[in-house]
Amino acid sequence: MPGANLTRQEAAQRAALLAVDSYDVALDLTRGAEVFGSTTVIRFTATPGASTFVDLVAPAVHEIVLNGRSIDPAAAFADSRIAIDALAEQNELRVVADCAYTNTGEGMHRFVDPVDDEVYLYTQFEVPDSRRVFAVFEQPDLKARFRFTVTAPAAWQVLSNQPTPAPTPAPTPAPPTGSDPAGPAAGPTPTPAATWAFEPTPRLSSYVTALVAGPYVAHDGRVASVDGRTIPLRTLVRRSLDRHFDPDEVLAATAAGFGFFERAFAVPYPFDKYDQVFVPEFNAGAMENAGLVTFSERYVFRSKVSDAVRERRVSTILHELAHMWFGDLVTMKWWDDLWLNESFAEFMSALATAEATAWHDAWTTFQASEKSWAYRQDQLPSTHPIAAEIADLDDVAVNFDGITYAKGASVLKQLVAWVGREHFLAGVGAYFAKHAWGNTRLADLLRELEATSGRDLTTWSKAWLQTAGVNTLRPEIEIDAHGRIVAFAIRQSAPADHPTLRPHRLAIGFYDTDEAGGDAFRRIHRVEVDIDGPLTRVRELMGLDRPQIILLNDDDLAYAKIRLDPDSLAVASKHLADIADPLARAVIWGAAWDAVRDGETSARDYVRLVLTNIGRETASTTVRITLAQLALATKSYVRPDLRAQTLAFVGDRLWRLAQEAEPGSDNQFQFAKAFAHLASTPAHGAVLRGLVDGAVAPAGLTVDTDLRWELTQGLVLLGLADDAEVEAGLAEDATAGGRQCAARVRAAAADAKRSAFDRLMSSTDLPNAIVQATVEGYQHVNDPAVLADLVGPYFEALHPIWRERSPHIAQTLITGLYPAPLASPELAAATAAWLDANTDAAPALRRLVAENLAGVERALAAQRMDR
Repeated sequence: MPGANLTRQEAAQRAALLAVDSYDVALDLTRGAEVFGSTTVIRFTATPGASTFVDLVAPAVHEIVLNGRSIDPAAAFADSRIAIDALAEQNELRVVADCAYTNTGEGMHRFVDPVDDEVYLYTQFEVPDSRRVFAVFEQPDLKARFRFTVTAPAAWQVLSNQPTPAPTPAPTPAPPTGSDPAGPAAGPTPTPAATWAFEPTPRLSSYVTALVAGPYVAHDGRVASVDGRTIPLRTLVRRSLDRHFDPDEVLAATAAGFGFFERAFAVPYPFDKYDQVFVPEFNAGAMENAGLVTFSERYVFRSKVSDAVRERRVSTILHELAHMWFGDLVTMKWWDDLWLNESFAEFMSALATAEATAWHDAWTTFQASEKSWAYRQDQLPSTHPIAAEIADLDDVAVNFDGITYAKGASVLKQLVAWVGREHFLAGVGAYFAKHAWGNTRLADLLRELEATSGRDLTTWSKAWLQTAGVNTLRPEIEIDAHGRIVAFAIRQSAPADHPTLRPHRLAIGFYDTDEAGGDAFRRIHRVEVDIDGPLTRVRELMGLDRPQIILLNDDDLAYAKIRLDPDSLAVASKHLADIADPLARAVIWGAAWDAVRDGETSARDYVRLVLTNIGRETASTTVRITLAQLALATKSYVRPDLRAQTLAFVGDRLWRLAQEAEPGSDNQFQFAKAFAHLASTPAHGAVLRGLVDGAVAPAGLTVDTDLRWELTQGLVLLGLADDAEVEAGLAEDATAGGRQCAARVRAAAADAKRSAFDRLMSSTDLPNAIVQATVEGYQHVNDPAVLADLVGPYFEALHPIWRERSPHIAQTLITGLYPAPLASPELAAATAAWLDANTDAAPALRRLVAENLAGVERALAAQRMDR
């Protein structure tokens, strides 16, 4: 949208002119399926005589009144902004508008449940989308109190940031414009309406305000706060999904998090209640609205899921709860410090998951999932310092990435190891107490951490937060004739385009079998050291007997890629599954993958490593991530002339692993799912058909709704199932989830790629969840040649997508329609040519395309190594 891209400079100028006291927002949700009424009254102080603007995205503005003076909407409202001038010291602005529902997960999302035709609404405002619901100064440092008044069907649940008040009857809504008022034959009787008048919130940034409305089913709980209050907890879900919901697990994880965070921060929970709502078609995992967190319905498990996904739900619950302090109570001044919000919540959720829940190996999960994401993001051409320069809203929209979340959290873990956990948490608690309900910069937090730890963080901050790129650490070992270490050093390197060498606090572990000759490898020695510069000698290890495996970054304290020495690598490749510690295994799995991505190890060697060891891996997230990496290595990193052969081998072995796994185990389930995704031969198709029809029934493996869709997708990919079978599946699963699965399965067909592409380009009203499902199926190929004819159409579509689609849908299409599986020199050349010819394109658009190119270039390098 023209004018929608607020810049940091504009935000700073506006903040210098005014301070906001309060918003009164009245919303009428009884006006049909397209628009809702929005009336906003803003009270604020300003520099007398100044001019500025208010943000609003709306199809119609009916009234603008500033300090009793009417302003012509046709003259003042343009490009998602309302111009206001001649401001007084004390101001009141009233804006009456029609705002539009969306189906993109931005602003006020409207969903109709196909099971029972019930309507469900929720808001999603981060980054700049509260302006889609009410007139607002849309920037985080203009905090205010918000009072919401909502008129909606009386039978609904209506929730906002404050506790829900008792509703009062509202006048019966008028029939839609153009309807025939002549009695009962004119149509159904209007639904009785009610009005909910919420109390004002504390001072909040607009992006963490929220509204949820609809016939959600509520499950109640409570938790005792350290300040003596009883905090009401509720978790809600759509009526048709309630039979699949497990609210007790959600509430138990939440209560555990409350106790952990209140003790850790020494600051009570800052709000009056805590609602968690699982909402349909949500773009992210969850959103930290103050006192009203919204979650994706992917966390409501209608079919069996892996233990990795169950653990992920717990860590997401705790991530959002941590935001109630870091992000909602104390908020960044501008989006430069978005990383600090997200990194802190990510680090604290892993800590709380490991120490306050049953998922004690959460740091293993963190290594396997978050670290791999961070390393991948940090090696893209778009990598940036953790403390990034955010020039405008377009920048921040594409900055919800592996640097902002995972690298930042990894660096915080390193900081905690350096300053000490007790000092870190004491500094954080002091920061919350000092800046409650305010806005801060990074320096405000560092100041408190320096005070509690006694360390000067200036150099640390510069090295870790203000530079980009990831270092690689390699051991250099000398052994004498008796097998003793006579010299040990760690060599640090950095990529040429980001040459910073950083200080690291890390552990070195020795692993060996026990003296009794058992098969398990256990840690027999550990030393923790500080390293810096290109070469650090570790004298503490001199004179020790060399073990079979030496592991840098044991316990995963440091943020750095590591390599194993040749002898350790040879043993680990054969005995990875025999290492007792799951975190040590995760570090080695990660090192092996990094070596493949960096073109140092053959992709087929990696395939053999995985298939030799994955069958006995016990950490569910390690299995999940490794199987995804196995798929990428097989389909994109193996040399092209051996791809089909390798894919057939991988499919054969995965099915064997599924058969050999313990019946009903997490591994059996994950191997079966991976087999369905990588099936490529007629024999594989026969197994898939047998699983669907029941002729093949391994003990313990239940083919439930979602697994049946995945098996059907494998059949469709192989040309062994047609659209009639998809329609039959949809008839049995006539739900929103079923529609999404059907869209994904249809797009997986080899002969359906063009129709999927055309539908996504021509159908601008598809819901976000259908768009996402379709691109997932579109990307699923065995023979990437089926995408070759879409290279040209993809590049022709880029500018229209960026210009005409909402930010989230645009990003989904630009990434999801890129024919990445081709991974060919021709695709790389076409992408580079587009970038060369479009130097004036929006920087955020160019970033997405450049990231696509980087993935192809890395695949080509891996293919060369695999030769």
